[in-house]
Amino acid sequence: MFTKFLLLAGLCLALTLGCVTNTKAADNPRVVMETSLGTMVIELYPEKAPVTVKNFLNYVDAGFYDGTIFHRVIPGFVIQGGGFDAKMEKKSNNPPIKNEAANGLRNLRATLSMARTSDINSATSQFFINLKNNSNLDHNSNSFGYAVFAKVVKGVGTIDKIAAVKTTTKGHYRDVPAEPVLIISAKREESKK
Repeated sequence: MFTKFLLLAGLCLALTLGCVTNTKAADNPRVVMETSLGTMVIELYPEKAPVTVKNFLNYVDAGFYDGTIFHRVIPGFVIQGGGFDAKMEKKSNNPPIKNEAANGLRNLRATLSMARTSDINSATSQFFINLKNNSNLDHNSNSFGYAVFAKVVKGVGTIDKIAAVKTTTKGHYRDVPAEPVLIISAKREESKK
């Protein structure tokens, strides 16, 4: 009898914790990104990366990403986009933001991080999606790392389709898809409340 009580109490606790976790996730903003190779839903983490999430949503709300491309595809590593149009012309963007790579989030498969130059605080509009767990991109004692701020929670197959495209060199850019992979639109997912 006592064992059944413990099992029941454990189940109730697990369900309660699950509800709290699900409620928390439901509060996170989401972006629906439609690409020429499929659609993905991206969940953002404003508690862990407030500056980065605000920056990304500013670009989304302005329609900045609509018509941009994934301009860098490295199978087994990352796909990168958010800075160039289909003619490989760079779009002008907002000022760089603070690097929040020390937020405890890791560069795991399907997570999004901000792309940057060797300057730690140089991220603007470009982001990349990890195709595998890339612990070498995490914040650590040897490297400041790249700020994770979101994760693809639906449509992970889309990132794999993008990763499989044929690439080429265009000008001084390498790993560019031979046929543009377009971000048709990036919009906030409507709340279901």
